[in-house]
Amino acid sequence: MENRISAARTLKRSQAGFTLLEIVVVLVIVAIVIGGAFGLMVASNDERALNRDSTEIEVMAKRARAISSLQQKPYVLEFNEQTVTLMPLAEALIDPRDREEAAAAQEAREAKAAAGGESASKGFAAMHASYTVDPDIRIFIRRWASDTWLPVNAKNRHLWRFDPQGFCEPVGVRLEFGRSWIENEFHPLTGGIRDTAKEIY
Repeated sequence: MENRISAARTLKRSQAGFTLLEIVVVLVIVAIVIGGAFGLMVASNDERALNRDSTEIEVMAKRARAISSLQQKPYVLEFNEQTVTLMPLAEALIDPRDREEAAAAQEAREAKAAAGGESASKGFAAMHASYTVDPDIRIFIRRWASDTWLPVNAKNRHLWRFDPQGFCEPVGVRLEFGRSWIENEFHPLTGGIRDTAKEIY
């Protein structure tokens, strides 16, 4: 009788707790779930940053096309380091180091003309806009009829021209964030994205 009771008590004790193996298995599963969630969160942040900058560049391209058609003068998007700037082509052709001096000379001419009762500027005022790309993102440009992605940096600035007739050069813009990237091909008639490819890690 005593043997039966002790066996029953032993059985109850073993059912009440967890074995070390069960605890280890549960911890491994929790670690895998947390690691996967963290990986998805990082990939999501990369994709969010790439999509945001890609969309802003498309908005500026459409704006450049519209302003160029409205004012009947060529405009450009200038890609320079981490900045994309909308400006008239005439200003973009001036070396960036000389632009402040040229702007001051233009203001002096306008002030002189205003003092004489004349209007120095004819037609629309020049439009300007600027967008700063995420500092961790690298920009590359692919010109029309080329297979080479050219880097944008302090030494290599690129001009994307928009003509008054509503045309623009069909360029490609590649944005890289670590190993993740997005490539956009732009339509020469609309200035909008016509084709996109991306890889998010």
